[in-house]
Amino acid sequence: MKKFKTEQEDFWAGDFGVEYINRNQGKELLAANLKFFSKALKSASGLRSCIEFGANIGMNARALQLLYPSLDIQGIEINSQAADQLSVVLGEDHVHRTSILEFQPDRKWDLVLIKGVLIHIAPDSLTEVYDKLVASSERYVLVAEYYNPVPVAISYRGHENRLFKRDFAGEIMSRYPQLQLIDYGFAYHLDPSFPQDDITWFLMEKTADF
Repeated sequence: MKKFKTEQEDFWAGDFGVEYINRNQGKELLAANLKFFSKALKSASGLRSCIEFGANIGMNARALQLLYPSLDIQGIEINSQAADQLSVVLGEDHVHRTSILEFQPDRKWDLVLIKGVLIHIAPDSLTEVYDKLVASSERYVLVAEYYNPVPVAISYRGHENRLFKRDFAGEIMSRYPQLQLIDYGFAYHLDPSFPQDDITWFLMEKTADF
């Protein structure tokens, strides 16, 4: 297997990333994602294209396809087995089989999505990812992650340095003041109908080209 720049990338490209696939799929998750995106994107308009950073097997993409049947969706995925399944959802030519840190955008998309991925990025690499998210966006950036007002590291399924909470969206907007927060919200793991994993989401819009 290819050796990546950070231990977090190696972790997700390997066996743990494959195990994650089995835990995060199914009709219930698809239904929850439909509810999630219908709420998180209600203030967005004119969406024609989207790229998801860390798309896994396409559970988010499948929900977006149902909500926006004409949406042109691409995905970046580091784990080869997940990318194989993602290619079935999006088509092989819409899958970038690479690390987010190695991805180089050659165009812009109306919507850039990252959901439950920044929490697993090496903290020293976050600003590089922030720059790629913004550089890839024509108009909107949707960040959906675990939130904490200050950076903290949390043990993740018995592994250290694999999960981090912080104010990701706040850091992005501080770095790029031309981004305007237009909506935000929270999805609770005990929602009786459509649970998500305690995700706080932030929809930001570019107010100027930069």
